[in-house]
Amino acid sequence: MSSDSGSRDVLTVQRVIPAPPEAVFDLLVDPGKHPLIDGSGSVKHARSGVRRLALGDSFGMDMKLGVAYSTRNVVVELEDNRRIAWQTLAPAPLDKLITGRIWRYELTPVEGGTLVKETWDIRSEAALSKPAVRRMAQMTERNMTRTLERIEEILTES
Repeated sequence: MSSDSGSRDVLTVQRVIPAPPEAVFDLLVDPGKHPLIDGSGSVKHARSGVRRLALGDSFGMDMKLGVAYSTRNVVVELEDNRRIAWQTLAPAPLDKLITGRIWRYELTPVEGGTLVKETWDIRSEAALSKPAVRRMAQMTERNMTRTLERIEEILTES
């Protein structure tokens, strides 16, 4: 596992997971599995009947970080078994003021499994929320590391 802070608006963690990219990708493209893999404990329930996300799909999540809230997420990048990214938005009309971060997963086959890179990219975060979101970077990095650990645990449990 390793971490790379890059710029202060892009944070990436990575881990080699002893599983094929297809298995990792199957977890990531199923919103119903996100509460299982979420290392922050804040993702509570998917509000989507979609079992396999496609480019442009929108899916909701019920969240709790101190208080309950919901997000709307739009798949903005997708390459089967290699990459998925979604942009997280608050419900309208707040989506223009306080959200816009992108969560990206990149999967690369390597000896022993798959190199999984998770990136938190707040370059497109709304100006109003960006300073507060930046202050969560250290906590976010820990949670991302836990997410990759949980993906590995799920895929190697048997």
